[in-house]
Amino acid sequence: QVQLVESGGGLVQPGGSLRLSCAASGTIFRINAMGWYRQAPGKQRELVAATTSGGSTNYADSVKGRFAISRDNAKNAVYLQMNSLKPEDTAVYYCKIDVTTGSLARFVYWGQGTQVTVSS
Repeated sequence: QVQLVESGGGLVQPGGSLRLSCAASGTIFRINAMGWYRQAPGKQRELVAATTSGGSTNYADSVKGRFAISRDNAKNAVYLQMNSLKPEDTAVYYCKIDVTTGSLARFVYWGQGTQVTVSS
């Protein structure tokens, strides 16, 4: 079993910054892809940023140049640095991790979500 713990959300003014963290624990053999998604009220969950085990990254067009995803394989963690935040970035942010467990089975896990509110 794998558990994900997210942290770092909150209320920030437009133009401000936040850093989200997501740490995985449990019987993990290897972490494959890692990503961040968000869901605003009345909207579908959407990909914000993702990174593969090889280190490649991709971003939603709406956050390119403002957000940066990074990972720390030693800590089984993924981060999202969010700069120049806009009111339209307001959403619940979820991390998603694709892991290979100790039994070599592959699963996808989601974090519990953390609220990000951008407002003056």
